[in-house]
Amino acid sequence: MLQNTPGLIDEIRARFAHVDSCPFQGSRIFFENAGGALTLNSVVETSAKFAAIPDNQGRDNVASHTLVDIINKSKADLSVFMNASTGQFFVGESGTELLFRMIRTACVNAPKGSKVIGSSIEHPASRSAARRWAGIAGLDYVNVPHSDDLGLVTADDYRAAMTPDVSVATILHASPVTGMGMDVAAIAQAIREESPECFIIVDGIQHAAHGQVDIDSYGVDGYAISPYKVFSRHGYGIAWISDRLTALPHDQLIDAPASGWEFGTRDTGSYATMSDVVSYFDWLGTQVSDESDLRARIEAAGLAIHAYETHLTNAMISGTGNLPGLRDMDHVRILAGADNPAREGLVSIVVRDVPSAEIVTRLNEQGIRTHTRKADHYSGNVLTPLGLSDCIRISLCHYNTEQEVAQLLAALNEMAA
Repeated sequence: MLQNTPGLIDEIRARFAHVDSCPFQGSRIFFENAGGALTLNSVVETSAKFAAIPDNQGRDNVASHTLVDIINKSKADLSVFMNASTGQFFVGESGTELLFRMIRTACVNAPKGSKVIGSSIEHPASRSAARRWAGIAGLDYVNVPHSDDLGLVTADDYRAAMTPDVSVATILHASPVTGMGMDVAAIAQAIREESPECFIIVDGIQHAAHGQVDIDSYGVDGYAISPYKVFSRHGYGIAWISDRLTALPHDQLIDAPASGWEFGTRDTGSYATMSDVVSYFDWLGTQVSDESDLRARIEAAGLAIHAYETHLTNAMISGTGNLPGLRDMDHVRILAGADNPAREGLVSIVVRDVPSAEIVTRLNEQGIRTHTRKADHYSGNVLTPLGLSDCIRISLCHYNTEQEVAQLLAALNEMAA
C-alpha cells in the first residue's frame, strides 16, 4: 500500500499543482476532489505548450503531421489505460455533453415502442439525457430504484426490471453523492441476459480517478469520463464508443467519414494531457509493483490507489490516533452507512441541527475544503428519499494524507457543542 512505502506519498504530492495551498486562499487541505481533482504539474506544462501552437490537424506541414501523431498516441494510451481493444475514443465539450450525445444516438435509432432503462442513483448527466431522448424517440423509460441505505444499485435490481424490449440502458459507475461504486460488468450482464443487443452506456466520470477502468471486461457500448476529475484539466470530455455504436447514424457533417464523431478542430493539448495522465499511472505502477507491461503497471497503480483511499476513508470513519472517527461522533450521520465496501474515496455526512453550508463554511475557515450537496437537480434523487435537504461531501484522492484526515476529524469533533 502507498502509506507503507517511505517517501512515496511525498513523491506523489510533488507531482500535483496546489496540493496543499490555494492560490487565492493560502494553505488548505483539499477534500473537494469529487468536484474536480488536483491537476498534474505535467498537465499544466503540456497545456501551456500546446496553447501556443497555431497549427491545426489535417494540413500538409510538419507541425500538423506532428499534432496528428500526438493525437494518435494519446488514443493509443487511452486504449491501454481504459483497456479498450476495440471501438474508438474521441473528445467533446464535457463528459456530460458526451453522455447526452451517446444516449441520444442510441435512443433515436432504437425500435419505436422499445424501452430505456436506468437507475435512480445516476447523476443527472445520464438520467436527464435518457429521459429526454426516450420521450422524443417514443420510448418508455424504466427507472430502477437504488438502495437508500447502501447508496447504490445492483445487478439484481436491474435484473428485476429488465424485459427483452429494452434497447438502451445507462449505468453509473460511481456516485458523486454517496461515493459508492457499482458493479458495471455484473449490471451489464444482467441487462444482456434479457436483451443481448441493448446499447449500454456508462457514466464513468466519478469513478475514473479512484481505480482502474477495464472496458473490455464490461461488455458495454459507451463510457464517458471528465478529464478534470482524473488529474487533467477542464474544458473537454472523453468518450469511448464500441464499433456498433460508432456505426449507428449520428450527428455529423454531410459526406464526412462515417466513423467520425468529433465536431470541428479539436485541441491537441487536450489529448496530449491525457497521455500525461497515463504516464503518471505508469510511473505510480513502477513504485508499487515490478510489472514490465504497461497495462499491468496501470492495474497495479489502480489497485494501490483504491487500497490507500480505503485506508483513508476507514481512518475518517473509524478514527486515527486518539481522534474519534465520524461513526463515533454522536452529532454526525454518515450517508450510506459506516461499513460499506463499495465506497470509493468519498464520505458524505450531515451534522445534527446545523445546516451543511454552515459546516462547510466553518471548515473552510480552518483551511479544510469540502462541499455542500443540496437536494436540487443534481443530488435530490439521493438526498430527498433520505429526508435530507443537504449534506457535506468529503471527497479525497490518493494524494491526500492521514494527517489531513486527522485535522478534519479534529475540526468536526470540536463542532459537537
